[in-house]
Amino acid sequence: MRTPLIKICGISTPDTLDAAVAARADYIGLVFFAKSPRTVDPALAAALANRAAGKVRVVGLFVDPQPAFLSEVLAQVPLDVLQLHGKEDAATLARIQAETGREVWKAIGVRKRADLAAAKTFVGAADRILYDAKPPEGADLPGGTGLRIDWDLLRGVSHPLPWMLAGGLDPANVGEAIGLTGATAVDVSTGVESAPGIKDAGRIAAFCAAVRAA
Repeated sequence: MRTPLIKICGISTPDTLDAAVAARADYIGLVFFAKSPRTVDPALAAALANRAAGKVRVVGLFVDPQPAFLSEVLAQVPLDVLQLHGKEDAATLARIQAETGREVWKAIGVRKRADLAAAKTFVGAADRILYDAKPPEGADLPGGTGLRIDWDLLRGVSHPLPWMLAGGLDPANVGEAIGLTGATAVDVSTGVESAPGIKDAGRIAAFCAAVRAA
């Protein structure tokens, strides 16, 4: 089995970007959602994305973005992938994919096995599904909460699209998560932080090493 792809989400400084590159992550995520402690404005995001160019693929995370805002970001920031983390439907994803020419991922909140069925509705509209823990009702953040999916829900599931596992992963548990779910791609944010929104270079390195050892 090939080593799972690794995404370090919520990068907001040159030092932590460099740490992700040094740890040989495959993707870094830039968050464009004002309520998140990891949010970056387009100017900072452009500097980070340009620094990452040719070293790691850059994912922009959006939550129900207005078309004008998405266009504003893309005019400044060289993003490889757009990750939609709100209530976007398949038609919206297909439109964004067609208009931007970018790879598009869709995050799905998972609390019970039935939640996984939503992935089927995005066949033909999303390039990848990201399974994240479903936040409590009324929560400000749709992801990046540190909550963990019950990995047993993913045992033996036939996935309709390429997928990525997120939600509460960290250096200590990601190996077990990969073993139980068969994940071929993993995403981490809070699990490599020393405080909300503050990435830790040592934890990034430890996470990537744990994925490769799984």
